[in-house]
Amino acid sequence: MLQILKDILLGLWETSGLYAMTSSVEGLKQLAMIGLAFVFMYFAIVKEWEPLLLLPISFGMFLTNLPAVNIEDMVYHAEFWTPEAMQAGTDWLWTVLHDGGLLDKLYLGVKLQIYPCLIFLGIGTMTDFGPLIANPKSFLLGAAAQGGIFFTFLAASWLGMSAAECGSIAIIGGADGPTSIYVSSKLLENAQSNLSTGTIALAAYTYMALVPVIQPFWMKLLTTKKERAIKMPQLRTPSKTEKIIFPIVVTLIVALLVPSAGALVGMLMFGNLLKESGVCGRLVDTAGNALMNIVTIFLGISVGATTTAANVMNKDFAFVMGLGIVAFSLGTICGLLLAKLMNWVTGGKVNPLIGSAGVSAVPMAARISQKVGAETDPTNFLLMHAMGPNVAGVIGSAVAAGVLLSVIQY
Repeated sequence: MLQILKDILLGLWETSGLYAMTSSVEGLKQLAMIGLAFVFMYFAIVKEWEPLLLLPISFGMFLTNLPAVNIEDMVYHAEFWTPEAMQAGTDWLWTVLHDGGLLDKLYLGVKLQIYPCLIFLGIGTMTDFGPLIANPKSFLLGAAAQGGIFFTFLAASWLGMSAAECGSIAIIGGADGPTSIYVSSKLLENAQSNLSTGTIALAAYTYMALVPVIQPFWMKLLTTKKERAIKMPQLRTPSKTEKIIFPIVVTLIVALLVPSAGALVGMLMFGNLLKESGVCGRLVDTAGNALMNIVTIFLGISVGATTTAANVMNKDFAFVMGLGIVAFSLGTICGLLLAKLMNWVTGGKVNPLIGSAGVSAVPMAARISQKVGAETDPTNFLLMHAMGPNVAGVIGSAVAAGVLLSVIQY
């Protein structure tokens, strides 16, 4: 009787998740990943660092690293998403739909580049391009801030990474999570790499959350107190006609010059046109609220599911985190330096702080410009001037993504 009871207890133990975690190196790695997921949950909930996406990503990381002895019980199957499996065409899609778990099915929206485009649609309905229209020179600052992407691409190449890996890491410098997911999902689709869309997204959103920590350091290092105190004149108010024409013209120009960026920019500008037309209130409300919230949940938890121990516990992920902060810092520096040059050219009329807002972290980067400027002079109001480069950075990061995709894929 005792032997039977002992065998039953032993069987329960050997089929438990605790046994799977503690009896192998892979299990210990999964345990470490669950601990990391808890850390990111803490940042999202307590520190409120990009909680809308960091919390779903961290919970997806938690789910995918829970031990499962029977693979059919897993909610995410990493083997379904290898380049070899995906090259099976319709057979691969049938396998995912028939045999995949819940997160496998949700992840189709990432691999098919659906979620990032819908996120851009929602962003477009919430974006006011008025400051950019009122001061078109802001386009230059938004473009300059993308320099971090291309410098980091060269640095990653020098370190011996493949073109697909270089592009996936470099796009982090745009400080735009959906764009990073869009680019990496395309570039890594058929690449033999330890990187995944999840690791790229995790790094991108981590550094976006750290904007208030990273940017002020470079802003104060590269500008003088006198420059930070410069007051800029109030911007004019663009007409409704200008705001309606703007998204149409931008879409046309980008589609003609960089077709690979057409999907992202097109959805961004479509959302903005819905908003500025003034006749699609219900669509604007749905795209900017209900639809965007649903897509954000699906995007975050399915991307988090790709952060398995095999994808994160390697030197390549260390490169992602290291080069990610380089990319983001260089983007900030490039924007600041061009703003300083513009200040010199105009005889001291441009506050260099607005250049750091050229990255795509909207509206956080613009708020940091305002905050640092107000620390020097509480009466200085830079927010609207910084919003011009900030929204230009959204367009710039999408165009930079198109350039990378065009160069690397073709």
